[in-house]
Amino acid sequence: MTINKLAIIGGSGLYDVEEFKDRELLDLNTPWGKPSDQILKTKFNNKEIFFLPRHGRGHHISPTNINFRANIDALKQLGISDIVSVSAVGSLKEDLPPGKFIIIDQFIDRTFARKKTFFDEEIVAHVSMAYPTSVGLMNACEEAIKKEKIEYQRGGTYVVMEGPQFSTLAESNLYRSWKADVIGMTNMPEAKLAREAEIRYASVSMVTDYDCWHPDHENVDVQQVIKVLLSNAVKAKNMIKNLIEIFENHIDPKDPTNNCLDVAIITDPKKRTNKTKEKLKTIAGRVLDQ
Repeated sequence: MTINKLAIIGGSGLYDVEEFKDRELLDLNTPWGKPSDQILKTKFNNKEIFFLPRHGRGHHISPTNINFRANIDALKQLGISDIVSVSAVGSLKEDLPPGKFIIIDQFIDRTFARKKTFFDEEIVAHVSMAYPTSVGLMNACEEAIKKEKIEYQRGGTYVVMEGPQFSTLAESNLYRSWKADVIGMTNMPEAKLAREAEIRYASVSMVTDYDCWHPDHENVDVQQVIKVLLSNAVKAKNMIKNLIEIFENHIDPKDPTNNCLDVAIITDPKKRTNKTKEKLKTIAGRVLDQ
């Protein structure tokens, strides 16, 4: 019987869920280094849940320096089957004001200084990213958001920029011309690595500002963003509690993530050394041991 385990990756403004009282902090190591911080293992209404603050507690890791590979490997070690990312973003559309949530279904990856794959030595794998988020998890997120009566949009494209600087006006207008919905700095390569690890992934973006294209937000200010972040974080914590209760009701046994490595690894088995297979055992042991 498959055991489904949910992890929440919290972005800017979401470093803990204080209502989780049954707490154990796990200190994990991976072949890629250490994750962003200790992973919180807890129970809520007798359901197990894991929480990882992407930027570390106290927000001390810049987007470029997040060890995305270690984060995903550590969660996979814990048997995580499903990840919901909760992230702060800027809006690229007038009808997505600060405070609104967007359930993301597409990404445009504009990052350039990050390690984006587990398969960068000896063993080569090409996973499909056509549909990068899990429909079942998106359904669960939508139900959890609706229960809180949070204003939201189902479906949207998230432009992932390198950061840590905010956009220039020219960049912001370029992304708007692409009909993208929001802009942020962290969901890539996170979503790609989750897919390589065969972990279902969903992303809930919380709008904090209009980015610099909007005349009222010409200079995106961190203090202004933090004010909205705190309000969004309260709503996000309530959404997470709802999600814990219902996410298993939406698991799709035919989700393409479940066994995507079956058709992704192209390298001749004779070229796969034991050293590399050992490094990848958490991520790809299911297929490499066959």
